[in-house]
Amino acid sequence: MSEKTKKIVGWVLSGLLAAMLVFSAIGKLTGQMNEAMVDAWGFSSGEVTLIAVGELLCVVLFLVPKTFSLGTLLLSAYMGGAIATHMQAAPPMDSYLVPSIILVFVWVIAVIRSPDMFSSFKS
Repeated sequence: MSEKTKKIVGWVLSGLLAAMLVFSAIGKLTGQMNEAMVDAWGFSSGEVTLIAVGELLCVVLFLVPKTFSLGTLLLSAYMGGAIATHMQAAPPMDSYLVPSIILVFVWVIAVIRSPDMFSSFKS
């Protein structure tokens, strides 16, 4: 795959991920997700708002090329928290699969967009 193709694929996948996470944050900010997060999982409304703002901040950092590495790290931490929350509080045990798949998607995009970010892992 040529560098130009990798760049295009990386940005398209980044855009899809960003759109999905922005819609998730909007759902939290507008109260559409309050039934699950407030009623079932025990978060307060303020905590849900804080989570949504953090999610949006992570997405912005992930999209900006100069802060891409930090955005990858923060999105990984955010999705790790989502996985832990789903494992602890969600009724169906397999509900943690969705944030797990999103986390894998974040790292696939990171490898495509910035393979040099992983140069420290080489022996």
